[in-house]
Amino acid sequence: MELRHLRYFRVLAETLNFTRAAEQLHIAQPPLSRQIQQLEDELGVALVERGRPLKLTEAGRFFHEHSVQLLEQLARVCEDTRRLAEHQKRWLGIGFAPSTLYGALPELIRQLRREGSLELGLSELITLQQVEALKSGRIDIGFGRIRIEDPAVIQEVIREDPLVAALPVGHPLLAGPATLAQLAGEPFVLYPGAPRPSYADHVLALFARRNLKIRVAQMANEMQTAIGLVAAGVGITLVPASVQRMHRDDIAYTPLADVEATSPIVVSYRAGDESTLVRRCLALVRSLQASSQGRSR
Repeated sequence: MELRHLRYFRVLAETLNFTRAAEQLHIAQPPLSRQIQQLEDELGVALVERGRPLKLTEAGRFFHEHSVQLLEQLARVCEDTRRLAEHQKRWLGIGFAPSTLYGALPELIRQLRREGSLELGLSELITLQQVEALKSGRIDIGFGRIRIEDPAVIQEVIREDPLVAALPVGHPLLAGPATLAQLAGEPFVLYPGAPRPSYADHVLALFARRNLKIRVAQMANEMQTAIGLVAAGVGITLVPASVQRMHRDDIAYTPLADVEATSPIVVSYRAGDESTLVRRCLALVRSLQASSQGRSR
């Protein structure tokens, strides 16, 4: 499979007409038909229904959605590569789980951005995705919420963030602190739904260690979505205490009675990576964390 197959199929999927697609691509229609057929043969599935009108199959719609994302990502990579070469900048890829933005990460990013010769690539990824991105070289350092055993990646816990319960305004458990047993009696909004393992498994394990089981009323992909569902009365959820900086009028937070109910902030980087940029980033992380602990005493 070559890039031209993806580009040709994208235009065909958008026009749903071989003639118009060929005109946009500045090629004749028969070669376009052959390229699409080659793509289907390689995938082993039909991507289009060749009738009047032409339609995408279910597999074709799926392939179109994801191949467009790949092409857009490739375009960004090419543009960033050209920009780096033009300005002779160094590049540092950072992956982060959304909830880590409520801690020291924004200050780290601000300090790194002040270094004029450095270009930052920021990717929103949960920890499992960060590990794969590190191994493939798409990022150089990651900030996540769970520990993952992989010999190719080193992880350091830089902070244990206490967990708090996010509840709809007026909920009786806001009189807290709430126990995990009390929370287990409430419907839960759990996130993220995929991929796993994830922060969702960390929350489930907290209850399982106390022989408690929660009833999941709804799965959400993002923390912000989960909090919105809490506001809608679908259920409650657990979030790191630092998230309380995000103020909403329709939800409130209560601490947990169990002080061991925490969520780590985990920094991940490639084993054996001795690059100056990664070492500089790790030094800044440790310095910012030490300063934060000093202020909290």
